[in-house]
Amino acid sequence: MHLLAAPTGAAETGEAVDLGQTPGDIAVLSMADTELALLAEAQRRRIEEDADAPSLRLANPMALGHNLSVDLHADRVLAHAGIVIVRLLGGRSYWPYGVERLAGLGRPFALLPGDDRPDPELLALSSLDGAACHRLWRYLVGGGAANARQFLRFAAHLLGRPTEWREPEPLPAAQAVPTAWRGRGSFAPILFYRAHLQSGNMAAIDRLAREMAAAGLSPRPVAVSGLKDPASLSLLEQLFADEPPSVIVNTTGFAARGMDGASSGPLDRYGCPVLQAILSGGDESAWREGTRGLGPRDIAMNVALPEVDGRLITRTISFKAAGERDPLTQCNIVRYRPVPDRCRFVAELARNWARLHRNGAKRIALVLANYPTRDGRIGNGVGLDTPASAIRILRALGVSDPPPDGDALVRALQRARTEGPRWSSGRLEAFAATLPEIPVRAVRDRWGSPPAETRLPILPLGHVAVGIQPARGYGVDPVSSYHDPALVPPHDYLAFYGWLRREFRADAFIHLGKHGNLEWLPGKGLALSRECFPDAILGPTPNLYPFIVNDPGEGSQAKRRIHGVIVDHLTPPLTRAGSYGPIADLERLVDEYYEASSLDPRRLEPLRRDILDLAARAGLDRDCGFRPGEGEEAALTRLDGYLCELKELQIRDGLHVFGVSPEGRLRRDLVAAVARPRLAPALARDLGLDIERDPAAAWTGPRPALLAGGGPWRTVGDTIERIGDAVAALVEGSIRPPG
Repeated sequence: MHLLAAPTGAAETGEAVDLGQTPGDIAVLSMADTELALLAEAQRRRIEEDADAPSLRLANPMALGHNLSVDLHADRVLAHAGIVIVRLLGGRSYWPYGVERLAGLGRPFALLPGDDRPDPELLALSSLDGAACHRLWRYLVGGGAANARQFLRFAAHLLGRPTEWREPEPLPAAQAVPTAWRGRGSFAPILFYRAHLQSGNMAAIDRLAREMAAAGLSPRPVAVSGLKDPASLSLLEQLFADEPPSVIVNTTGFAARGMDGASSGPLDRYGCPVLQAILSGGDESAWREGTRGLGPRDIAMNVALPEVDGRLITRTISFKAAGERDPLTQCNIVRYRPVPDRCRFVAELARNWARLHRNGAKRIALVLANYPTRDGRIGNGVGLDTPASAIRILRALGVSDPPPDGDALVRALQRARTEGPRWSSGRLEAFAATLPEIPVRAVRDRWGSPPAETRLPILPLGHVAVGIQPARGYGVDPVSSYHDPALVPPHDYLAFYGWLRREFRADAFIHLGKHGNLEWLPGKGLALSRECFPDAILGPTPNLYPFIVNDPGEGSQAKRRIHGVIVDHLTPPLTRAGSYGPIADLERLVDEYYEASSLDPRRLEPLRRDILDLAARAGLDRDCGFRPGEGEEAALTRLDGYLCELKELQIRDGLHVFGVSPEGRLRRDLVAAVARPRLAPALARDLGLDIERDPAAAWTGPRPALLAGGGPWRTVGDTIERIGDAVAALVEGSIRPPG
């Protein structure tokens, strides 16, 4: 058997490992790396107080998954310990061979649950008495530095050493934590799991508080058991009663509201932005070297689920990292190591959101997309009348003399391409000097030296500036280059955002409508580093992003890569396609054909030729799948069914204007389109109608008075059309539902 030298705390590799430890007086095995770190720090302080204190060996049972690994550790360490304490998450079944070997060593030992629930089986297997086991468990469940020190003192007492010890003192479910970093600005609490306080894993929270104070905020760390815990929520309510927060930075995972999004979240009541800072369980080097950003577990717990609560996804401020081997416990201690520049980014973003939260003049940059890059697509936003929406936003922001309408705005932006602000290469270089070296060098390597002067497509309107987002570079294929994950933007792209940030001094950006290209620039998928282009170019500036409600997939790019606050807007008004042009002519001819089959058979042949000829000229023969050699009657049946389906399709009826609810027929048709998938089948059931058949099939069912009206009623498709008309009538209230 080949043995690997492995540090304590290493994950099980499938190979036998040697932890390389020598015997100690007390041996503790715990599956919680944070608990091992806490006990290592408590031992360091214990030795400082008493150099003759019992020695301590720490290990993680997950590193001893192989039976030979267990045998080695049992023979070399556990068999010589005065007392062995093992904390198992999941009970005996998670380390069965280890429990078996430990029971055969003849040493005093305690098997403790790895969570806060008693485990009678582990207690029965322990050789120490129940009271001692329970007390040891309570020290670790209570957590915190004081309990860790008392845990070691009580263990020394069990060894027979004369040692004073106190009973466990559980930490409260939630508490405000004193910090040395108390700024004088807006109140900005930092919420984090109580477990970090219990385990002494406070480096990332402390660094974040330091950066927030330096940014001009007044941070206050608050340890909570969770955002669904009543005691934690009660404490927050007390803390915020006298001093409402201007911004909240949250590091807890999961979602606190219902997954359907119907109920409000527990932090909504405070009426301030809630920023999600991420404490990753991953490795920092893998994050720096990779492009994904975070692993699946972090994405689910710290990104996707917090988004359900409407939290603003920011950056990852710490990673789990193995430190140097601790000489006192012979254990490689796993700690959460903060990333200073990411803590600073989150702190500055929080400060900027707090500034927006306060009343006072704000300077806003309103950015319109141009995809693909040509005049006919200026202000393109999927489903959104972006120019008209921009005018409404300008008026809402108090612009005194905006362009009169969307057309005038677009013409003014076109003129701004040659009449907009100028930015010299010197000013661009000064802005670039504030950015990380890697993205700036990439721009120079790809595009050479910047031009002496750049004309910016920006229309200043007092405290609001409206601009056309620049292209990413290539004019040959703007569609593909728009989403190219490797194409770095040119100098004029940096100049555009640099001018808005440094010269105009924008307090916030509004990227209007799906979607721009900033969120597609090179860099990690999420949890961006300072070298990622979106992070470097936009910086810690608040970013609002009106986005069509039915495309959450691409909206996620904006939320996660450019910390966008997605403001969902309606789809364009929807309506049924109906019949018009050649389709209406065909429908009329088909109705005549089937009417003639019973009244005037002599007309069938010329009508058949007219129908098939018109279908061929309109291309409908291909669309509805006429087959070679198919008989004319079968082709007519296929065409009839296709026409029925075609006119029932939902289509757009114009564009949505941000902040404007559709009215009249547009409102009726939109509500009917949303309600129809459920309302139409329910109405059919209430009326006793079977519509789950071929639309071209002859209708032989009942003909309720509720569906009476003009026009033919010969097929299932006609019945479906009448039910659609009835749904629209129910929506507008012109008829009453049956029964």
